[in-house]
Amino acid sequence: MPPHSTLEVARGGAPWVDVTVPVRDGMVHWPDNPPIQVRHHLSLLKGDAANVSHLSLGVHSGTHVDAPVHFLPGGVGVDALPLDRLMGDVRVLSLPRGPAITADALREHLPARGERLLFKTANSSRRWDTSHFRPDFTYLSTGGARFLVEARVRTVGIDYLSIAGLEEGEATHRVLLEAGVCIIEGLDLGQVEPGRYEMVCLPLRLAHGDGAPARVLLRSRMTPTG
Repeated sequence: MPPHSTLEVARGGAPWVDVTVPVRDGMVHWPDNPPIQVRHHLSLLKGDAANVSHLSLGVHSGTHVDAPVHFLPGGVGVDALPLDRLMGDVRVLSLPRGPAITADALREHLPARGERLLFKTANSSRRWDTSHFRPDFTYLSTGGARFLVEARVRTVGIDYLSIAGLEEGEATHRVLLEAGVCIIEGLDLGQVEPGRYEMVCLPLRLAHGDGAPARVLLRSRMTPTG
């Protein structure tokens, strides 16, 4: 996995950190989703006038956003998601225990109404280093999802391909999406410390899409020490 890219900002400001998983040919994908393929369509080395690549992937590949229509008949598409769910203050929580993130584990962090929360788990250090799907990833339990809905959070994100586990995936997604909680999946938080950040998350504007790949950037809100 290539190191995180740090984007320069004006003097005096914290740098933006890119927590997007790079899209590459053959990268890990959800078992029943399409594989990721990156191919040369035109190539300078073959005498073409330009390099042009062909990209084929499912919309829930790599770092991406889920839309309500992914699990809810008649739900809105990714192009209709409120932008305030995807941009603004966010808190990165360290949740090293697993495999399930439970309501009790979340209660320790006192989630507040309107918060955006990103879960840093063992996934960031152990799940992006292979092209093979790892079924033992850390996930949000359905009970944990209900707790977050009761706390009135607006956005949740996690560092693997799904917020939900294999056994209760549909139920967990429905609990969140029916309550209007935005879901960001496939983050790489390995080099990000727990704490408060500013987030920019921009999914592709796919008309009525059930999801879309996204670029996600974080900028620290924490005061440097030392």
